[in-house]
Amino acid sequence: MERKIRMNKRKRIALIAHDRRKQDLVEWVQFNKGTLSEHELFATGTTGSLIEQSTGLKVTKFKSGPLGGDQQIGAMISEGEIDILIFFWDPLEPLAHDVDIKALLRIATVYNIPVAITRSTADFLISSPLFKTEYERIQPDYESELKEKIMRIVQQRSEAH
Repeated sequence: MERKIRMNKRKRIALIAHDRRKQDLVEWVQFNKGTLSEHELFATGTTGSLIEQSTGLKVTKFKSGPLGGDQQIGAMISEGEIDILIFFWDPLEPLAHDVDIKALLRIATVYNIPVAITRSTADFLISSPLFKTEYERIQPDYESELKEKIMRIVQQRSEAH
């Protein structure tokens, strides 16, 4: 079973970048300022401040990633308040909060939101005709699947006794 989640024409976009990728993300936002100005932007603390300072765009900022910002954005994804995640991460730099990063990417996958982790993917994402329109994304119904799994386990245990 699945359900459809409507994304409005005005997307809610989360922007995150690791330290060595922050400048790349800022440059990408500057290049795409016109397009991004039509949407609602969210970011972890330092990244959001850099984007605001360099572009003048309004960004809703959360805590720094290592201080819980990644988790705050993950919570917004799970509540249906973020439509797209653009996360320029550094695959060569081990980070103390790698667990948070994996959790964020996992929650984005569970809720089936578009995710770009490279500049070229981000370019393709915002260049898509779907980016400029309303869109219904399909979300698997994991809650029903989990309930069914629990019921099977309970039934198997009761039959074993």
